[in-house]
Amino acid sequence: MGYVTRIVIIGGGPGGYEAALVASQLGAEVTIVDRDGLGGAAVLTDCVPSKTLIATAEVMTTFDSSYEELGIVVANDDDAKERFIGVDLGKVNRRVKRLAVAQSHDITQSVTRAGVTVVRGSGRLEGGQALDGSRGVIVETADGEQQELRADVVLLATGTHPRELPDAKPDGERILTWTQVYNLEELPEELIVVGSGVTGAEFAGAYQALGSKVTLVSSRDRVLPGEDPDAATVLEDVFRRRGMNVMGRSRAESARRVGDKVEVTLSDGRVITGSHCLMAVGSIPNSEGLGLEAAGVQTADSGHIKVDRVSRTSAPGVYAAGDVTGVLPLASVAAMQGRIAMYHALGDAVAPLNLKTVSSNVFTDPEIATVGYSAADVECGKMDAVCVKLPLRSNPRAKMQGIRDGFVKLFCRPGTGIVVGGIVVAPKASELIHPISLAVDLNLTVEQIANAFTVYPSVSGSIAEAARQLHVRKRAQES
Repeated sequence: MGYVTRIVIIGGGPGGYEAALVASQLGAEVTIVDRDGLGGAAVLTDCVPSKTLIATAEVMTTFDSSYEELGIVVANDDDAKERFIGVDLGKVNRRVKRLAVAQSHDITQSVTRAGVTVVRGSGRLEGGQALDGSRGVIVETADGEQQELRADVVLLATGTHPRELPDAKPDGERILTWTQVYNLEELPEELIVVGSGVTGAEFAGAYQALGSKVTLVSSRDRVLPGEDPDAATVLEDVFRRRGMNVMGRSRAESARRVGDKVEVTLSDGRVITGSHCLMAVGSIPNSEGLGLEAAGVQTADSGHIKVDRVSRTSAPGVYAAGDVTGVLPLASVAAMQGRIAMYHALGDAVAPLNLKTVSSNVFTDPEIATVGYSAADVECGKMDAVCVKLPLRSNPRAKMQGIRDGFVKLFCRPGTGIVVGGIVVAPKASELIHPISLAVDLNLTVEQIANAFTVYPSVSGSIAEAARQLHVRKRAQES
């Protein structure tokens, strides 16, 4: 009987549990060391909970923005109407937490059925390699005991935690991080969201849809500074039209409780007051206490673990995956990093991580989905491409559904017409981006997209129409 590779994975998020499944399938002996429950923050406190909350907000927004146009009568008196479109936040949050726990349970069952051993506790590397090339992993178990595991390969997938400002410490009641909002029983009357990145924008839009009066504090010129400028402009216009107070170029210095209120002081001295404050000011990698320095694992100044495109760290036999690497904070990327690490470590066929084929989505209303090269890449000369932007207001299905905001944007190479990127701003953009993702991944041309049948009427028809217009524009440039 041949030697079985021993793999220890520290962290049970998408990078960890997906890696465990692959390694087990390839015949390795796999142990996951996890502290909070399989699925990690993505399932327990971040992606699954936030998108479950947003699902309720989405229904509210869709109904509130289009029921009159679609001819729906809700009630003849204000009291009945208010009862009909209100939300019970306590009930919503109980559903959020119930679904998160159920998803974590399903993942645990899947992993254990695959033969993976799950140890509840915290793990750290113990020094360097032994003479036989193995490494020690010290585990502080949930019951306070300590044990050592021997591993031929270690994968670090410990994730991140919310960043806190020194003068805006969360208390879990009025000043909150995004992991704490699911304990609220009542809807915040006036919510101040500090931070206009993806997390801040998603929660600001969700709570506004649920009925809160929202102020979004952004230190930048616009919301979502890392996204396509046209897409961010559409979203900010929608936020303002729906009554949100968007404060650009406003940096929060502190937040403090004053009775049953929260006062947020800005860097220019202004003070804004709300019933609650959500701090969405970034995240910190969970890299402390892992024994990285003694093991020879290099980190960036930010604390993120440095990896190459097959997830290797600077220490032999040690890999890392997920948000702790700072590569791209998406569950899909974490999972792919973990799988690639195991393929590489166990000698299977593997392709390096290619971020230009990764599709991502901002779960606001409208959603913003992107893949491939961006407008910024084209403007700076990183990619030579032709672009077409097609507003959704001309789409027949969008008109039928009362959709007023959004667009499809495609980028292709000027000579070959190969699609190199795209953006969809629309309700359910996360579902509409897939054909563009396929085009980017498979090097399809705009002609191929344009000639493929689409359902009429459909919002996805705008993708084919954008491809047809891009084909014409490409030909015009060639001539």
